[in-house]
Amino acid sequence: MEYQEAKEKFIQAWGALGSSWGINKAMGQIHALLLMSTRSLSTEEIMQELKISRGNANMNIRALIEWGIVQKDIKIGERKEFFYTNKDVWALAKQVARERKRREIEPIARILEEVQSVKGNGSDVKEFKSVTKDLLEFTAKADTIVDKFSKSDQKWFVQLLMKLMK
Repeated sequence: MEYQEAKEKFIQAWGALGSSWGINKAMGQIHALLLMSTRSLSTEEIMQELKISRGNANMNIRALIEWGIVQKDIKIGERKEFFYTNKDVWALAKQVARERKRREIEPIARILEEVQSVKGNGSDVKEFKSVTKDLLEFTAKADTIVDKFSKSDQKWFVQLLMKLMK
């Protein structure tokens, strides 16, 4: 397989995988392109390589910056904006975990805590309280796991996984 074909295949696959961790296909493709690039890329280069519109590129680059996985590269004397990503896979995984916690775990935990104050004594209310309490406890455990993961180093985490797999 030639380099260009392999690169395109990876970009398509990373884009499709992105939806599994909370981003859209174009965001995943932009991230994949930046992962493979040996230098920071301008919006125009991203648009040309991925054959996407300026609006699509700008919107998704901004979203990747919000996720904390793409950064701007300021080049003196250049009017264009350039972008790059950290190529450390461990750091990427931890950042995605932190961001998913912020976007997914924390909001549902707040709602589950809030609905615990539901009033009433009927069987529907008791079932509601029981299920939401269990969900809140599960969410708290998931939150703890994500915290430990995002603060851990790779060696500690791999050792933990190896213990769990025994």
